[in-house]
Amino acid sequence: MLRLQTPLPEGYSTTTPDGLEARIGAAKAALGERLMILGHHYQRDEVMRWADARGDSFGLSRLAAASKAEYVVFCGVHFMAESADVLTGAHQKVILPDLNAGCSMADMADLDEVEEAWEALAEVTDVEAVVPITYMNSAAALKAFVGRHGGAVCTSSNARKILTWALAQRGPATKVLFFPDQHLGRNTAYQLGFGADDMAVWDPRRELGGLDDATVKGSRFLLWKGHCSVHQRFRPAHVEDFRARQPGGVVIAHPECSHEVVELADEVGSTDYIIAAVERLERERPGTAISVATEIHLVQRLAHEHPGVTVTSLDPLICPCSTMFRIDAAHLAWVLDELVAGRVVNRITVDPATAADARVALQRMLDIS
Repeated sequence: MLRLQTPLPEGYSTTTPDGLEARIGAAKAALGERLMILGHHYQRDEVMRWADARGDSFGLSRLAAASKAEYVVFCGVHFMAESADVLTGAHQKVILPDLNAGCSMADMADLDEVEEAWEALAEVTDVEAVVPITYMNSAAALKAFVGRHGGAVCTSSNARKILTWALAQRGPATKVLFFPDQHLGRNTAYQLGFGADDMAVWDPRRELGGLDDATVKGSRFLLWKGHCSVHQRFRPAHVEDFRARQPGGVVIAHPECSHEVVELADEVGSTDYIIAAVERLERERPGTAISVATEIHLVQRLAHEHPGVTVTSLDPLICPCSTMFRIDAAHLAWVLDELVAGRVVNRITVDPATAADARVALQRMLDIS
């Protein structure tokens, strides 16, 4: 998806870190309770230090909705700011410091492609038996789509509950169209006891997803051909190398990793699960070597905050989330200075009809989980 961020005004990109710190601190003090800064776990430390709350995308959006803040500056990526706008009140304005901070996974499925897939499925199978489920890492338009078609949103924490619910909706012939991350869908389906023969990958760039009629009809899970560019980097060889170096070590993987990596990991879970697991291991097994398969900024923060264990990235060639990395102190200082001056820049809005349908899908998720 193309987004255009205007260049920063002269001075922000050349200001020293101390200078940016002073600007952000002054603006934050001036705005007071009118401002809430949200920091996703994958943010760099120069931004995260200013966050009033840090967490995953949906949790942060709910905190914003429960706050009295007039301005919600979401230091994350585009789909996260959209979710915050869907959930917050009409009096609240959601701001993304850099409009180019998107999500490559979310961009792998757009509304046109999903609607085309839905129409194609209707030609070869009973589409009334298909339940669409979208991962939280998707555009508001896709959340609205599943809201209109009886589906729900899921997170990496509740995917098992949501898929269990979905499979019970329309009888034994129920199918799930899961997008945009094939790996979370596959790993969750295996958790539920399904096998490879029950799943097929839907490639939106090919006719009928690259499948034949029989495969579509025989699959319980149609997994969109999408992935997280960070989590897909981890390989079984990384696990094997870590175990050779640290026989008593622990591997923790995010469920956006490939199934081959997830099978070899000692523990698998969402970002919040990973954080809690490191805390638990530090308490129960001090000195343990922990290798984590997730984004490097979180891994480095866990290493710093938990000196009682040794936390490293499973991939030695560390790879940050390049789109999340676009949010920096300079962009944060700029949007805050603009707010102090009475100007709202980079506001993220979701049209009322889309927001209403997206809220239906999000509420279904909350009711299920």
